[in-house]
Amino acid sequence: MPATGLPGTVEAVESAHYFDQDPAAASKPTQIEVNLPDVGVTLTSDRGVFSHDRLDPGTKLLLTEAPLIEDNTVTLDLGCGWGPIACVTALRTRGGRIWAIDTNTRARTLTEINARAIDAAERVTVASPTEIPEGVRFDRILSNPPIRIGKPALHHLLESWLSRLNPDGRAHLVVQKHLGSDSLNRWLTDQGFPTIRLVSRSGYRILEVNPREDS
Repeated sequence: MPATGLPGTVEAVESAHYFDQDPAAASKPTQIEVNLPDVGVTLTSDRGVFSHDRLDPGTKLLLTEAPLIEDNTVTLDLGCGWGPIACVTALRTRGGRIWAIDTNTRARTLTEINARAIDAAERVTVASPTEIPEGVRFDRILSNPPIRIGKPALHHLLESWLSRLNPDGRAHLVVQKHLGSDSLNRWLTDQGFPTIRLVSRSGYRILEVNPREDS
């Protein structure tokens, strides 16, 4: 049943924005099975974060179809949620560094818990966006970006972090077609980030974004 979002109702709590800094939803941890062709792992999620009750189809497509990350790279999980991207990346790679960022404090706590559970806490650094030093640059960025924060905020978010790609780096973003993946593709290219549609499946696009030529 669709949430009404009326103040004071259960629906309002359930529909609280996953990008809120401090979720209003009462904590109710749950275990989620992440099953991919090469990785199978159980991770902890909770209410108040994005797709709290399952690995959402977009993120699963990204983890299945985006080019694998090479060892010893610096990777950014932009909007980490409960940490599936960061944790799967850690399980697939040796060495390197993974930065997992989110504005949601509960999401960051969950990602830290999950990184420890897979013995990757030393390689996965969980932080708020303001805690990453200015000089840090990324070889890869993976993200199921928070489209629902609105177009101006989304554009600012993406431009800020894509500008921190290394000259030979790449970003892979998964976006639903009906939420504007094609227009986002055009906008990124217009901003100087050459972008192509890498995969189109089940209503989702994976966009491959290259750095600005002057970066």
